[in-house]
Amino acid sequence: MSAFVIDGKAVAEQVKKNVAAKVSDLQSHGISPCLAVVLVGENPASVSYVAGKRKALAAVGMRDRSEVLPESTTQEQLLQLIDELNRDPSVHGILVQLPLPPHISEDAVTESISPAKDVDGFHPVNMGKLLGGKKCFLPCTPHGILKLLEHERIETAGKRAVVIGRSNIVGKPMALLLSRREWNATVTLCHTRTRNLAEISRQADILIVASGHPCTVTADMVKPGAVVIDVGVNRVPDADKKSGFRLVGDVDFEAVKEVASFITPVPGGVGPMTIAMLMFNTLEAALPDSALR
Repeated sequence: MSAFVIDGKAVAEQVKKNVAAKVSDLQSHGISPCLAVVLVGENPASVSYVAGKRKALAAVGMRDRSEVLPESTTQEQLLQLIDELNRDPSVHGILVQLPLPPHISEDAVTESISPAKDVDGFHPVNMGKLLGGKKCFLPCTPHGILKLLEHERIETAGKRAVVIGRSNIVGKPMALLLSRREWNATVTLCHTRTRNLAEISRQADILIVASGHPCTVTADMVKPGAVVIDVGVNRVPDADKKSGFRLVGDVDFEAVKEVASFITPVPGGVGPMTIAMLMFNTLEAALPDSALR
């Protein structure tokens, strides 16, 4: 029996609907939640991601204070803009779209954003709070994955979770969150130097794959009945597509769905949840009694 395919788009729409209702309530009290998305250059993938975020802002009724800067923008100019946004009380959240041009330090930019407006959850202060189990902005993709598990009533307490990928954006925070008392999973974090990866992944009740490479996980690497969450988005050539490519995840979807109990598709799985949780975090930043400021 094939796995149940988790509809991330539908869950994301529900999250955004809830956010929109709360945004409307805040606006009736004179508070208009606002996010500034900053894009430097014209990287096609980044342009597409920013367009999706701006569309979501409009859908939930938030103010859009986005900035599109040329590739030639200097690091000093970008940091000056971030400083202005930090000091603007009408802006509640700031997101600088990555990757940045090579002449700009991503670390310097990330660290320049006020932790109180860091709705991506990547500032070292927020990452430290995450590690310490304190209240903070949760990184959007791991938070979205947890929302999917919650929506499908998938139990995490006492379960063996395996996370493949150790990025600061997904893998590391995902492993930390799953091991917190709220979720109580036993977590193994794997990466490119992990030996016997297939042997470890087959032990997972919940397998989260964020390796950044198509078909990292094949059917023989999955325990029957496991929950498989595919975070990857990869472009592979496809002559039948007008664009010349198609999107696939880090999991061999067609084969793995015959082994797993639940699985996320690509596209339409984790991706929509990332943007939905960005809206959630921006709303949190705008709340007058927010514990995140």
